[in-house]
Amino acid sequence: MATERTFSIIKPDATRRNITGKIIDRLESAGLRVVGQKRIHMTKEQAEGFYAVHKERPFYNDLVSFMISGPVVVQVLEGEDAIAKNREVMGATNPKEAAPGTIRADFAENIEANSVHGSDGPDTAKTEIAFFFSDGEIVG
Repeated sequence: MATERTFSIIKPDATRRNITGKIIDRLESAGLRVVGQKRIHMTKEQAEGFYAVHKERPFYNDLVSFMISGPVVVQVLEGEDAIAKNREVMGATNPKEAAPGTIRADFAENIEANSVHGSDGPDTAKTEIAFFFSDGEIVG
């Protein structure tokens, strides 16, 4: 197993309900360390750029609108197999399919307002981390 970094967003539905601490506790309890973190209100341009991969999908505009609807917490997480571990702790994208005890099973409101985002692979993690963080903002 290798130590790696992944990217995480605590989405507007979770910040609105003031459960960021509960989510971070789940991540840390699973062995992930927060090595970069900031609370931001994404601009429309940031959200459009970040989710550009979904631009042709029917949910793109709703996703952008949702992600700019309130503050988010963007994070860099580090740990053994951090990408897989984060995805395991988050649970399936659709909270109805998420395993009991996962963040999405316990906190998501629906498939869109599912409380968290996490990178799906090493290349995505690098790109997503660089989108929001400079090297100096990540402290291991």
